[in-house]
Amino acid sequence: MKPFGYPTNRLTILWREVLVIALAAAGGGLFALLGMPAAWLSGSMVLSTAVALLRPLPTLRRPWFDATMVLSGTILGSSATPEALAAAARYPASLAVLLVGVAAIMLATGAYLRHIARWPWIDALLAAAPGALSTVLAVAQAKGANIGRISVVQLFRLLVLVACLPSLMQATGVSAGAPIPVAVSVSPGTMLWVTMAGLLLGLGLDRLGLAAPLMFGATFASAILHSSGLIEGTLPQPIQIAVQILLGSTMGGRIAHIPRKELRGLFPLAIGGFAVSIGVAFLFAWPAAWLAGTSYASGMVAFAPGGLEAMAMLAFAMGLDTLYVGAHHLVRFVIIGLAMPLVLTRVKSEPPR
Repeated sequence: MKPFGYPTNRLTILWREVLVIALAAAGGGLFALLGMPAAWLSGSMVLSTAVALLRPLPTLRRPWFDATMVLSGTILGSSATPEALAAAARYPASLAVLLVGVAAIMLATGAYLRHIARWPWIDALLAAAPGALSTVLAVAQAKGANIGRISVVQLFRLLVLVACLPSLMQATGVSAGAPIPVAVSVSPGTMLWVTMAGLLLGLGLDRLGLAAPLMFGATFASAILHSSGLIEGTLPQPIQIAVQILLGSTMGGRIAHIPRKELRGLFPLAIGGFAVSIGVAFLFAWPAAWLAGTSYASGMVAFAPGGLEAMAMLAFAMGLDTLYVGAHHLVRFVIIGLAMPLVLTRVKSEPPR
């Protein structure tokens, strides 16, 4: 007899997903006990990645990912207080530096992969794109590029950023003095309707064909409600921790789908590409943070060549200027999504060397 009327295979899948999430939670809890920065996000991702390298983990189904995106956006949007928006008047000069920085990151990292790894320019530029992985892979498929090695370089960069950047910043003292946000938690009723507003807006953006619609929809809905003063506070801390665990598990589990032989062969190139990307990014982060009147720690995370959701949540977990970081990653996401297809139309396909 099948318990609760559910097919046995669905219960098995759910049980495996619970184990995957529990594994990620154990990693986050361990990092929290050790006093690591951004512990729940980085710890869950590190342990999930380590286990996935030894044995592929089951992939969490779409509802888990969608819920994570909606809740992440709701949390990030809560930073858009009237006071924070007033400070955003200093962002345009920093965003201008960002545009130059994105071009510099792509050219420098692309040149490294082109001349050192002997990759075709299309593969090199797509692998060098700082973030917007879904858009990058869509363009790669349309252009007939090597999706496998592009994914390895992109994922390696993201995983290393989340795993190592908080500890590096703490060890060097760069993050010293970063303000830890103290915010009241919204009531369960408020939490329900603000997340539902984000979900509805996200579904509307999805119908328009926009990338990452649920996260953008939830972020915009939450930001509008908070900036207008209708809502004060953010989601309860247990929900924030759960979101970081789910996001870390999702990022760590991606490595399981890459062939081990391909991982081993591309590992040295991924290290070199990461070093070039992060060096150029941090070079531009300093003047941008100075122009915006924010900390260099916030500038580092804002310019770090990682994914929007991961870097924004990392900033939140570290107590950095979430609005500043999120705004810069959002602009970069849009710029890459719009410019990448146009730029690569001028790049001719060529066989790999």
